[in-house]
Amino acid sequence: MITQTAPAAAERKRVAKVDVVGVPMDLGADRRGVDMGPSAIRYARLKESLERLGIEVTDHGNLRVPVPESATEAEADAKYYPIIKAVCDELAGIVEGVVRAGGFPLVLGGDHSIAMGTIAGVARARGRAPGVIWVDAHGDINTPLTSPSGNVHGMPVHFALQEHAVDPARMAFIGLRDVDEGEKKIIRELGVKAFTMADVDRLGMSGVVAEALAIVADGEHSVHVSFDMDGVDPQEAPGVGTPVRGGITYREAHLLMEGVAASGTLGSLEITEINPILDRENQTAILAVELILSALGKTTL
Repeated sequence: MITQTAPAAAERKRVAKVDVVGVPMDLGADRRGVDMGPSAIRYARLKESLERLGIEVTDHGNLRVPVPESATEAEADAKYYPIIKAVCDELAGIVEGVVRAGGFPLVLGGDHSIAMGTIAGVARARGRAPGVIWVDAHGDINTPLTSPSGNVHGMPVHFALQEHAVDPARMAFIGLRDVDEGEKKIIRELGVKAFTMADVDRLGMSGVVAEALAIVADGEHSVHVSFDMDGVDPQEAPGVGTPVRGGITYREAHLLMEGVAASGTLGSLEITEINPILDRENQTAILAVELILSALGKTTL
């Protein structure tokens, strides 16, 4: 007798329609190049790969983002924040419309500051903020006062918690290994669940994903995954602006996405921080497409 397996469950829950939005944002970081991330992911045959899974794809193109040379930093403790916020507000409107129309928003970055817009749009459409799985080497929870650099891509979790009503009790970090002192204090005070790479080593990625989903999910389409490609080890994802050794392996990354897919709770996804200038033969963008497919239900059998 053949018993039903987890991949079969993931197959049943495959997303039917995906709406792609590119946000070529690089105002949130010092190092240039992540504005080309959306193009790199598309070049890695994102649309064709999704369509082979039987998924209908609508690509809304890229939002217009000012380049740093044409912009004003405004505030040194949160560089370019007014411009970043304006772009994120536009993104939020698009994401809200996609969710209300029954689509699945897939947002391509750009630096990680764009998460503020994605989360805001989902929250408006659903009437409450989603639970969030934040895959990253870094905490991204600095405030303008605690940030050593003033770069907004290190602050989107702070703004999501403060401005978009994300519940700290329904959020989980996965893959942390480079966290500022101020961030450590904030994470402890807020009680946000943080799975460092030491936790991944100890529990295994399967155990981490199970615990994270138990924290963040509370029903169908209730989870947003915000995936910074620097969460993956730089041997597998060299094309990122802030690589940190000792990260998530290729198989662990796929296991993470496969676990979320099998849960049937994923409602939105974004992939950020791909820098093609620093990549090797588009390796990081190709991996990003593979991970997107795993998150949306692709299985081996």
